[in-house]
Amino acid sequence: MADYYVNDNIQSNGDHEVHKENCYWLSFVLNKTYLGNHSTCHSAIKEAKKTYPQSNGCYFCSNECHTQ
Repeated sequence: MADYYVNDNIQSNGDHEVHKENCYWLSFVLNKTYLGNHSTCHSAIKEAKKTYPQSNGCYFCSNECHTQ
């Protein structure tokens, strides 16, 4: 289980990235929303999509949920 966050700032491709608590790139995210404690990134993405329908997993910390 891990805590997940979604970047409230939109990426250039329209995505809102979802990060695991220990992700290096999360430290650069100033505006983020806590998604809760999840066993996989799949449930964290589902939670993020309630607010940001175009959410995507971070390539580095949630690669199994990252889509091109």
